[in-house]
Amino acid sequence: MIVFLHGVPETAVIWRKVRAAIGVESVALSLPGFGCARPEGFDSTKDEYVAWVADQLDRFDEVDLVGHDWGAGLAYRLALTHRLRSWVADVGNILHPDYVWHPQAQVWQTPGTGEAAIEQMLATPTETLAERYTTYGPSLEDAREMAQGTDKTMGASILSLYRSATPNPHSHWGPLIPTDAPGLVLHATNDPFSEEGKAREVAIALGARFQTIEASHFWPYEAPDKAAEVLTEFWATVE
Repeated sequence: MIVFLHGVPETAVIWRKVRAAIGVESVALSLPGFGCARPEGFDSTKDEYVAWVADQLDRFDEVDLVGHDWGAGLAYRLALTHRLRSWVADVGNILHPDYVWHPQAQVWQTPGTGEAAIEQMLATPTETLAERYTTYGPSLEDAREMAQGTDKTMGASILSLYRSATPNPHSHWGPLIPTDAPGLVLHATNDPFSEEGKAREVAIALGARFQTIEASHFWPYEAPDKAAEVLTEFWATVE
């Protein structure tokens, strides 16, 4: 089964176009708190998300996992700890030992400042949020779809998730070793959150392939046909 993991501040709907383009059965998981409720007692830490996704993956005999943004972070961890047929993930730099979180993440990680930023985001009209998101690749129509998923539960989940990953994910999940399953680190060439050099080094450390895609951060919206082509060609090589 092909399983897609979304990122932040997104919901599973971001994979709609890619799933249609690949034209085969797939599942896009909705991470707790992102467009859906959180289970009782779920605190939205990175390790809770890893455990939750692992439970979902156990429903399938074989999994080709695809992750974007924070979904990529979870995919990297699962590639190291869980049985997969294959995996694909972007923003490989977030697993690098020298990775420094981007400015917005650092705001969310700061007590008080993060809460204020989330309150401001929740108070921002959907249309204004959508216009901001278009700077990272999607059309205004797609950006509206993404912005509509923003709510208090997502805001609380964002704060917990980012605060569970300081100073960076590698400090919790390192060292990096080659994964058992074939992997592909995908780098969107215009993504301001992806550092190609560090992403390449992470790919080497994981024993994975490396490939670029001409797009910005929200490439599942911006370049679904090209993404489907890249994914399909990669899966065809997996034994």
